[in-house]
Amino acid sequence: MAKLAPPTTGMAQRLANWLAVLVFVAFLAVRFKGAHIYDLHKLVDNSANTGAYLSDYLHPDFTDGAHYVKAMWETLEIAIWGTFLSILLAVPISFLCSRNIAPLWVVQPMRGLIALLRAFPDIVLGTAFLVAVGLGPLAGVLALTLNNTGTLAKLFSEAVEAIETAPVEGVRATGGTRLHEIVWGVIPQVGPLWTSFALYRFESNARSATVLGLIGAGGIGQLLFDNLNSFAYQQVSAIALIIVVAVTLIDILSQQLRKRLI
Repeated sequence: MAKLAPPTTGMAQRLANWLAVLVFVAFLAVRFKGAHIYDLHKLVDNSANTGAYLSDYLHPDFTDGAHYVKAMWETLEIAIWGTFLSILLAVPISFLCSRNIAPLWVVQPMRGLIALLRAFPDIVLGTAFLVAVGLGPLAGVLALTLNNTGTLAKLFSEAVEAIETAPVEGVRATGGTRLHEIVWGVIPQVGPLWTSFALYRFESNARSATVLGLIGAGGIGQLLFDNLNSFAYQQVSAIALIIVVAVTLIDILSQQLRKRLI
């Protein structure tokens, strides 16, 4: 009777797994000092300061609540305009990025353009526009517009490339022009999905607009930053609560709208 071969493959796999674990552990050990893990004891040593800090956060000061709400509304206006302008730009660009609509020699450079727009973070674009137009909400609107144009154009073009061809061919068979094919054959198919993408980006923009306020682009983020620098944590807590409530309401509204559209 022939002897069975030893399970060398299984043993080699186990050795490889153990080697991978050892390499990972060794990496953590090497980076232990770089990440200052040895300072964890400060969580206990500084517990009194942490307690005082948290105490202020648990007692929000809404004395200037009306001012905070007004600033939050300005932040939402930045998000609304940034989303609206990006949609206006993204719709035509998305058709130029769709292989089933535009020729390849147009698609490739346009895809490169929207990739470039997505590559720059909002805060970098916001800093550039602060130099161009000065402090205020306009810099935030323009930063969100450029960044979201790249994102929405990519999402919109992918939706266009996934459409059914039958409605487009039907419009073509009736003698419709290229514009008629897009208006009557493409947009009705992608409209609900485009709206869902736009609502999602508006949710994201409401949060991004808050961050842009930290660099002077207006809105409630600027108040948040000023109070943080002043160590006014009770006011920071009140501002944070207003932001949470506003963003939560936007999320709920967007979800309800998306359910009705898709």
